Amino acid sequence: MNRIPSVARLTLILGALAAFAPLATDMYLASFPALVRHFRTDMTHVQNSVSVFFLGLAAGQLFYGPLIDRFGRRIPLLAGEVLFTVSSLALILVPHIDQFLAVRLLQAIGGCSGMVVGRAVIQDLFAEREAAGVLSGVMMVQAIAPIAAPVLGAYLLEFGGWRSIFMLLTLFGAACCGVTAWGLPETLPSSGRRREGIGPMILVYLGLLGQRSFVVPAVVGGLGISSMFAFIAGSPFVFMTLYGASARQYGLLFALNALASVIFAQGNRYLLRRFPVHLVFSGAIVVNLVAAAALLAVAGVHSLPVFLLPLWFVVATVPVLGANSTAIAMAASSDRAGSASGLIGVMQFGMASIASALVGLFANGTAYPMIGVMLGSMSLGGVIWTVDAARSQTNRSFLLLFCKKEDS
Repeated sequence: MNRIPSVARLTLILGALAAFAPLATDMYLASFPALVRHFRTDMTHVQNSVSVFFLGLAAGQLFYGPLIDRFGRRIPLLAGEVLFTVSSLALILVPHIDQFLAVRLLQAIGGCSGMVVGRAVIQDLFAEREAAGVLSGVMMVQAIAPIAAPVLGAYLLEFGGWRSIFMLLTLFGAACCGVTAWGLPETLPSSGRRREGIGPMILVYLGLLGQRSFVVPAVVGGLGISSMFAFIAGSPFVFMTLYGASARQYGLLFALNALASVIFAQGNRYLLRRFPVHLVFSGAIVVNLVAAAALLAVAGVHSLPVFLLPLWFVVATVPVLGANSTAIAMAASSDRAGSASGLIGVMQFGMASIASALVGLFANGTAYPMIGVMLGSMSLGGVIWTVDAARSQTNRSFLLLFCKKEDS
């Protein structure tokens, strides 16, 4: 095995790789009106490019999971980066909206490789609490993308048109290929790779899906992350149409909310040095729910600062939910890190795709569809987490009682 890089360098590399998705999503949001005009279509078709991208992120991670358990981490990652780079360039050249949607799907399948491999690499190298801390660092680096992307996208749109956005994504993908080849060693030795065929690989997925200690945190984390993607899908309409923000102002407002993710991701690392990961995760669920309920309460008040305050806290808790739920679920995966990582991604982005589609489906000219999906997602997650915790506590109490009777 090659020499493992320092935690700081590993965090920077994996954070950059995980930034494919937010960059490819957030940077072009302000260009929706321009894409409508260019492809001579309607806003619904252009908005579908977000849902299609999330669908590709979900499906692609299911594909990569077994591959990186069988062939190691580096080769599938490099293949995915090349696909992302080529697809980003192709988006500049396609003449029709349907082709644009198809290539966006390929771009997502390539871009999700960094997320799958990143989780598996961290699982290869760190125990549960340390993994949660490193994941928080990765998400903090990753969170720079949604801060910079909408602002950068707005300027590129103004001075270079929408094509310049995808040209920058092409260059970023090419740069990440070089960084991966140079700075990210293989963390799964040949002796640790699985050699099964397709059938046993499917059984691995089924085994993970039947494991409550894996499924519950993965699902609850996915529901929490869905609130972020409901925001991504709904925010262009809410900020630019309801509150009258320009493309540049929208970028700044989006960046302000993304800044919250960086602050809370750093706070998560601090908390994990003092409290168990399960406790920090539970606290993040409570904060998210309270903030989402407050956002619903002020939605009818036509004041942007009042609207932004609870929204800031909803968005801020997403990296805390994502990092801790992933660490908990991955710790339960044993030697199936690649498949577990892919399955977590499928759950997260499958739910994200549904959440973003629901925002469009229930669109009624208000902010309520976006807020309703955000609050509904985390409410369901909170119920699942609470019921599972109560069930686990009941099982532990019964076991202790049984042991006492046996001793007597």
